[in-house]
Amino acid sequence: MVSLIPKKVKYRKWHTFRRNPNRVSPTTRGSTVAFGSYGLKALTPARIRSNQIEAARKVLSRELGKNGRVWIRIFPDMPYTQKPAEVKLGKGKGDPQGYQVPVLGGRVLFEVDGVDIAVAREAIRKAGTKLPLKTKFVARQG
Repeated sequence: MVSLIPKKVKYRKWHTFRRNPNRVSPTTRGSTVAFGSYGLKALTPARIRSNQIEAARKVLSRELGKNGRVWIRIFPDMPYTQKPAEVKLGKGKGDPQGYQVPVLGGRVLFEVDGVDIAVAREAIRKAGTKLPLKTKFVARQG
């Protein structure tokens, strides 16, 4: 199992980002397929945790077999916190639980290569079900 966590962080806890993702325009950075032939593109904004990325990666590598190659285009570097169960409000922010990555619509999350389009489409569809956002299959332009 590959653990997606940063080697070192400057701050243990981050501020929470803006609450209304509909007011944020779609991303332009990382919006095209750059490494592989096919990709999984996010359509809606969300925060993807490291265990969700790992679940999608496992599905992709299992479906593609030995010939397929997978690129992960996102990295979870933002810590998220959680307070223990049945704790009253106040008393500060909770302890860090893991890492996540904020993703806007239009971002390519995964790329695959080395397989035909039918296998890639099915693998990417299955990987998209493991993520907490709407996704679509995209192919390299040109």
